[in-house]
Amino acid sequence: MYILKDILQKYNLQAKKSLGQNFILDGNLLHKIARTALVGLSPRVVLEVGPGPGGLTQALLEEGVKRLVAIEKDNRCALALQELQADFPRQLEILNEDALLFDESQLGHEICVVANLPYNVSTVLLVKWLKQIKRFSRLTLMFQKEVAERLTARENEEAYGRLSVLTGWLADVSIEMILPPAVFTPSPKVTSALVRVMPKKEAFENISFKTMERVTAAAFGQRRKMLRSSLKSLGDPEALCAVAGIPSTERAENVPVEGFCRMAAFLEKEEK
Repeated sequence: MYILKDILQKYNLQAKKSLGQNFILDGNLLHKIARTALVGLSPRVVLEVGPGPGGLTQALLEEGVKRLVAIEKDNRCALALQELQADFPRQLEILNEDALLFDESQLGHEICVVANLPYNVSTVLLVKWLKQIKRFSRLTLMFQKEVAERLTARENEEAYGRLSVLTGWLADVSIEMILPPAVFTPSPKVTSALVRVMPKKEAFENISFKTMERVTAAAFGQRRKMLRSSLKSLGDPEALCAVAGIPSTERAENVPVEGFCRMAAFLEKEEK
């Protein structure tokens, strides 16, 4: 029987700051997170990144996940998870790897990602997954609340930026749960948020991720400047603003996601 507190003691699993580890040990909360991630789904495969000592892993398995692939970089945690694997030998696969280097294509499509992400790599992992968003059925991810607010922000809001546009272009994003520092061990200095990322069936325009990155980098790289200045590196800023239906005197923070999509589509057409 896998008992989380016993596992922590047995393997001396103190969270490592260098790995961005903060563990949730409350079983009721872990099951609530698992149910939130799985509601309405019967996933073919669930991918969990950074399971740590396995609290969420255990909750997902007890909630009925048929195949759970857990990627854990920390050798200590990967070893401890083998005890949980003994209880669920057919359902749980443990990969002692770096999630940043993992090739998700080996899991096929319709992957459901659930993760209490290490905050030091959370946005890097999200962008990695956005680049292959059609591979996933849903992503339920833990972020710092500040990052979650950036993901869900819309134009004219303070938190609106590059990440808001890239995510809003490809997915519908919602904050499902706010978690205070006290629910983590050790307690971080920030409030956290559980975010649901639902891939859009049809993203606006058929635009390459690289082009959207270029457009948003130019626009938000000098976000206090008017677009007629910040977009010069891309070509004719007046033409780009015209196709987006916005005045060139506006700033990046005032442009909706659809406007950036139109700019990117226009730029790709012009550069062919």
